[in-house]
Amino acid sequence: MNTNQIAHIAALVGEPARTGMLLALMDGRALTARELADAAHVTPATASRHLALLVEARLLSVRSQGRHRYLRLASAEVARLLEGLMQLAAGQAPPARPVAVGPRDAALRRARTCYDHIAGRLGVAVAEHLLQEGAIVFDTEAGGQVTDRAAAVLGRLGLDLAGPSAGPPQRGPRPLCRPCLDWSERRPHLAGRLGALVCAHCLDQGWLVRREGSRALAITPPGAAALQGWLGTARWSGVVQAPLPGA
Repeated sequence: MNTNQIAHIAALVGEPARTGMLLALMDGRALTARELADAAHVTPATASRHLALLVEARLLSVRSQGRHRYLRLASAEVARLLEGLMQLAAGQAPPARPVAVGPRDAALRRARTCYDHIAGRLGVAVAEHLLQEGAIVFDTEAGGQVTDRAAAVLGRLGLDLAGPSAGPPQRGPRPLCRPCLDWSERRPHLAGRLGALVCAHCLDQGWLVRREGSRALAITPPGAAALQGWLGTARWSGVVQAPLPGA
């Protein structure tokens, strides 16, 4: 990869309307061009030109279904790039008071999607629980491993790593397990294919529900009971009761 390619990607991501559309897709959903135009506050015609450039650069992928064309982030690597930029941007403004990192929205801080895995305090708690139980190991800042204890630990959550709920094996270079530095907590949550599997399981069970128009995930009463029983009362209290930094 040469410097011109890097500069081209940076220029595409750095245009404010395109940035807005990319961030609107960070919850892992696929949206139409009109929905992305609304998210970026531009006209549909302007959005169409921007989206064509993002698809051409393989930052977005497009799928036609019926009369609609749906766009989504092309890969987990694109989501990781955006999350890193969000973390960097959050630290650029000089603090005039104690720093409150990440979103002020309490729901986003508690639980949200980061592409296709769980972020926020819940995501960090899941990662810390799996680390403490020896189910995963984060051996580098960007890499991790799943141990032979993972099946038993996740089995207590009702997730069968060998069963049909785990889905077909995914192709490509995406790692099975890796840390992702959480934007609000500044501690790693679980990403990779295992992180996506845990998130999909919680959504399928109805323990987590996507909030309309937001990356926030609502924790349902059955979800609170199941996750508290799995994580333990002390760690669960940190998910639901932690105050905002600087508050």
